[in-house]
Amino acid sequence: MLSLWYSHIYSDGIDARARFPRLRYRMLREKLSNSSRIRFVEPTEIDRSSLLLAHEPAYVDRFLEGTLSEKEMRQIGLRPWTDKMVERTAILTGGTLDATKHALEHGIAGNIAGGTHHAHYGKGSGYCIFNDLAVAARWLQNQGLKRILVLDLDVHQGDGTASIFASDPGVYTVSVHCAKNFPFHKQKSDLDISLGEGIEDKEYLKSLEFLPSLIASYRPEFVLYQGGVDGLKEDKLGKWSLTRAGLQKRNRLVYQLLSSHSIPLVITMGGGYGEPLSASVDAHSDLFLQAASFCSPCFF
Repeated sequence: MLSLWYSHIYSDGIDARARFPRLRYRMLREKLSNSSRIRFVEPTEIDRSSLLLAHEPAYVDRFLEGTLSEKEMRQIGLRPWTDKMVERTAILTGGTLDATKHALEHGIAGNIAGGTHHAHYGKGSGYCIFNDLAVAARWLQNQGLKRILVLDLDVHQGDGTASIFASDPGVYTVSVHCAKNFPFHKQKSDLDISLGEGIEDKEYLKSLEFLPSLIASYRPEFVLYQGGVDGLKEDKLGKWSLTRAGLQKRNRLVYQLLSSHSIPLVITMGGGYGEPLSASVDAHSDLFLQAASFCSPCFF
């Protein structure tokens, strides 16, 4: 059974007037609710000290105290902000950290949110306030892990994650993304694969052929998988033309590979801005249901 962390505040903590598709979390929770292979867990609110594992103290405090500048809030988006924004962010980031702790012991877990890869050490950006992937990776390092892989397959580059770990050999960052898409100023990941606009399944899946050799050579002790589905042809922000079946093949490749090496894994939801939104929700459900199919009473 796959344990997934979820809270109603993921949707309710965002104002209904925001441009962000806040209802996707609730829609996904409802879609997955009938699966006997999934167990839902309420996240715990992350504490300040855990946020400081990956973020600048002054930035953390400005956010927690509600004193971010207008420029900082505009760069993040999600406006108009609600009075639940601090709580929502702490719970969302805590959900990924909770899932990471679970996966380190049991092999696999996920967060029906997260993958906030545009948040940098001292600033937020692109709907991302704190970088849950970076916080989780730093926590894993504190547990003694030496080789952590962040596998970011969102259509947008994981610029914040890349910048946070730019000089850290213990965290290997991979980003497969659209070259001409947000963020327009790219950072340098350990491995960047930039693809053109309008690509379809065949070219996309071919771009992932590096994965088996990377896993064999790097031998990660833990993988953080940012499984964004914003590469779908229905996505209004993606600029790619991937199908649901193509993303299913992507997920299967990742899960089969990591399962064969018994590498612990956390899955975060990443981007999905489909029109209709149900197209993204369907692909997000595949992300987690496919992971659940690899679960067993034994270690992943």
